[in-house]
Amino acid sequence: MVKLPLPQPTEVELQILRILWELGPSTAREIHNRLEAEKGTSYSTSVKMLSVMLDKGLVKRDERAQPHVYRAVLTREHAGRRMLTELIDKIYNGSAATLVLQALASRKTSADELNEVRKLLDQIEQESE
Repeated sequence: MVKLPLPQPTEVELQILRILWELGPSTAREIHNRLEAEKGTSYSTSVKMLSVMLDKGLVKRDERAQPHVYRAVLTREHAGRRMLTELIDKIYNGSAATLVLQALASRKTSADELNEVRKLLDQIEQESE
């Protein structure tokens, strides 16, 4: 059986994934409590979104637990890589360097962030030698 790639999450789905990444496996009520505090979302909407995400394969549900416990299928890192790859391909014609230059030029960058970028560049340079 061919495994299809997971769809890109919508903004609301990303919000739910961020909650799961922060809290870890959680019940619908725990997820709803966070959504309600952040967006005023109703419980039925929260449950419906989890159902849609379950159908899409973005979350899994442990049905042995009562109440059911949801967990993210994607890690934050994996989701970030997927979204960045798509952005680089669609907007920057496959050039990661152009994306990085644009990102650094578009916002004020702290000294700590610049040091992290330098360390990464040094590491990449050493690996390519």
